[in-house]
Amino acid sequence: MNISRLMRSPLQPTDALRACLAWTFSLWVACCGASSSALADDRQFKSENAKPEEIFRHSCAVCHGERGNGQGRASNNLNPRPRDFTQSSNLTREAMINAVTYGRPGTAMMSWTRKYSPQQIEGVVDYIRGRFMLVALDPHIETGRAVYGHFCQVCHGDRGQGVKSAADTPRDWTVPKVIMNFTRERMIAAVAQGKHGATVSAGFSDKLSADQMSASVDYIRRVLLPALAERDQDKSPPTAAQPASPSPQQNAPLPAAKSASAQADMSLPLPKGLVGDIKRGEKFFMGNCATCHGKLGNGEGPRAFFLNPSPRNFHDAYSHTNLNRPTLFSVITTGKPGTVMPAWGKVLSEQEIANVAEFVFQTFVQAKN
Repeated sequence: MNISRLMRSPLQPTDALRACLAWTFSLWVACCGASSSALADDRQFKSENAKPEEIFRHSCAVCHGERGNGQGRASNNLNPRPRDFTQSSNLTREAMINAVTYGRPGTAMMSWTRKYSPQQIEGVVDYIRGRFMLVALDPHIETGRAVYGHFCQVCHGDRGQGVKSAADTPRDWTVPKVIMNFTRERMIAAVAQGKHGATVSAGFSDKLSADQMSASVDYIRRVLLPALAERDQDKSPPTAAQPASPSPQQNAPLPAAKSASAQADMSLPLPKGLVGDIKRGEKFFMGNCATCHGKLGNGEGPRAFFLNPSPRNFHDAYSHTNLNRPTLFSVITTGKPGTVMPAWGKVLSEQEIANVAEFVFQTFVQAKN
């Protein structure tokens, strides 16, 4: 007879219950530790007078992250993981207000009605939608992000912090005093004309349409640099005086840019009369390219997290309107300076490159989102 089994009380927790209690306790410890700074100054935090941004940082960022991407300090201990607002294009305002008001069963999302008024809940929801969900909700900002990632991120970084290089390091836009005089018009002119003495001095007016340039600037102002977004919303003048003697280049008229509807001819064939073999192109892509670009071509391969700039997302707005067959063939052949994209022309034949270009074009670029 197993005496130990008889002595075991039926009220004693089972192994599964012990594991559940241990997980709950570890989750509580993780959340408390992650938000300890917020709890420490809770007396100084006046919820009744708090602004939406303060509410988000105090009560939401520990799970949803300072950038609203679901990567807060407690997120690794949560299942399901917190919402990534930057990828939530189908999330309505009403659904968000309901979630903040009543919580979400089966998740760590609690009800906030005891701490915040209905007006404050609506305010923080509108803050999240205007601060973190712009790319998902606004096609203009989505285009801007795609243009920024393709042309600007390699030098200016994923947050506008500037990427150090031997030749020239762009200014760190995250420093408030650097952006005091950044008007929208001045930024668009810089994109179009380039800036004397900078690494890129020629500008992009011959590569981008007026709409693409303005979209990239609006993405920078509204997503990367919240201080500028707040200033634009308030419509208040900069706190610092404009430069006393701007350079002649800054006062020069904006060069004629391509029309807003300008885009690459997506019907062009591969160069040199080549015809790509999709099956062979797929085999090479999955074995060599997917590690960065991802098997779905969305730029989220296993190496993508470690790369700056991020690998190309073939599903974004820029790709759908500019990456035609000749462009893909050229980039695959020569690579992309300043990134980890190699020049495959040194190891592949033109036919093999055509195969990959055709696979990417038909499978990802022409795919309907």
